[in-house]
Amino acid sequence: MTNYLDFEKPLAEIEGKAEELRAMARAGEGVDVEEEAGALDRKADAMLRDLYKTLTPWRKCQVARHPDRPHCRDYIKALFSEYTPLAGDRNFADDHAVMGGLARLDGRPLVVIGHEKGNDTKSRIERNFGMARPEGYRKAIRLMEMADKFGLPVVSLVDTPGAYPGKGAEERGQSEAIARSTEKCLQIGVPLVSVIIGEGGSGGAVAFATANRLAMLEHSIYSVISPEGCASILWKDAEKMREAAEALRLTAQDLTRLGVADRVIEEPLGGAHRAREKTIASVGKAIESMLSELDGKSPKKLIQDRRDKFLNMGSKGLAA
Repeated sequence: MTNYLDFEKPLAEIEGKAEELRAMARAGEGVDVEEEAGALDRKADAMLRDLYKTLTPWRKCQVARHPDRPHCRDYIKALFSEYTPLAGDRNFADDHAVMGGLARLDGRPLVVIGHEKGNDTKSRIERNFGMARPEGYRKAIRLMEMADKFGLPVVSLVDTPGAYPGKGAEERGQSEAIARSTEKCLQIGVPLVSVIIGEGGSGGAVAFATANRLAMLEHSIYSVISPEGCASILWKDAEKMREAAEALRLTAQDLTRLGVADRVIEEPLGGAHRAREKTIASVGKAIESMLSELDGKSPKKLIQDRRDKFLNMGSKGLAA
């Protein structure tokens, strides 16, 4: 069953009518509906193209948060072989919002780390909706240190509304853990590439995405704060999230112009959730391409490359 976003309701109505007609035919009611259903399909396709031709930043936020988008677990299962997960931070606990381990991508050994939101009520609660606690960031640090020790590239898949802001997380050093993870990203002498596959929220995303190369899916977002949070602070009104989304410059297209993202990965018409396998394959090709760009660079050069990227960030595209 397709989950439709608010702005897709007219599309839902047309696609629903086409499905009703085909259901009648399957029920053996002796009605030839294919011509009428085909006309509805063409109308739906035209409407879908029109809706996604010029998505506003707020609508991109909605698409980035779509519950049916492929999540970290889906990418790891489809793209990586010999995946061996590592658990725990060797200090407090294992954070299920962060998954990672050793794997191979097209035969290349590496370490993969990512946020996992879950795909149903039970798994979303277990994964804390992709909001990592301090032990999640300390697990990531442990993985990056291992990668650095054995000369393995690191791939991070970012999809989080932000780090978990609960009392226990703060008591266990949430801000310090995020800072240490960001610092570790800057320190390791191996290639680090990152892909924003959905939401890239605040320091919780930066802690994984401080990379040599950063790619964003076409309808993903990356921002210092959510539009709702920004609107609540600036205007004391969370309903002004549309204006906030516009001002935050959080889309993949804006961030590429500003030098924050290095490339945009095209999504299928209607978003990643409408053609999951195609999206996952595109992300895999982008990861391989980014890793190839970094092949042969010395640890010193990789560290300097990362440092220069962040020092130069925002120096272009400011007038856009």
